[in-house]
Amino acid sequence: MMNFVVPHPSLPIISKSIQNSAARFDVNRIYCIARNYREHAIEMGHDPDRDPPFFFLKPANAVVDTAASTTRNVIPYPPMTSNLHYEGELVVAIGKQGLHIKEENAFDHVFGYAVGCDLTRRDLQAEAKKMGRPWATAKGFDFSAPIGAIVPKDDEGLEGLLSSSPSSSKISLSVNDEVRQDSSLDQMIWSLPEIIAHLSKYFRLMPGDLVMTGTPAGVDALDVGDSVVISCGNLPPCEFVIGDAETS
Repeated sequence: MMNFVVPHPSLPIISKSIQNSAARFDVNRIYCIARNYREHAIEMGHDPDRDPPFFFLKPANAVVDTAASTTRNVIPYPPMTSNLHYEGELVVAIGKQGLHIKEENAFDHVFGYAVGCDLTRRDLQAEAKKMGRPWATAKGFDFSAPIGAIVPKDDEGLEGLLSSSPSSSKISLSVNDEVRQDSSLDQMIWSLPEIIAHLSKYFRLMPGDLVMTGTPAGVDALDVGDSVVISCGNLPPCEFVIGDAETS
């Protein structure tokens, strides 16, 4: 038995629910593509042309498994911000490793799909952009990646929806039952195969990796008490409530 200088769990600490299964998806890394919907790029003040895609990372322990509880998850309002934003997204779960993956083979590396939210400290992100600094404090904070249950790509419920291509599947986000984001996956600037192929040029994608595929227009601030529901096709929704800030 190995000895560790700090306590080490015998099981993975970070894992995700799989729809209709007792098995778990062990989370490795979380990749996020930026500005992948034209209207969102425009609302953020950027050119929506197909410039080379760029990515940022969230730590695995930013994940909140919103499917793990029978009650709606409460996510504490993060410290050091007064402008917390939602960004509803389709999430791709990687099930097979690959480097320099070809677009035509991209779906071979997909385990399944989920719906999630890229929570963002927008004020800190704006400051980081202005100063030319990394986005870590804006994007990678605790509880910043609530994600619903993963549905395996060969699940019958995904037939013709997400199993081979995103088609015109709708993605929407509501706050307190008011729709704030409403778009379709075919509005992505970079398609799922293109995202996977580009990522695999820089990283060896591994089983357990999650890829957040960008958010549509309509991002805005959240306040304590706000209730969020994100849906995409017949994937299980991602649901959570913003709670008070943690004090300890």
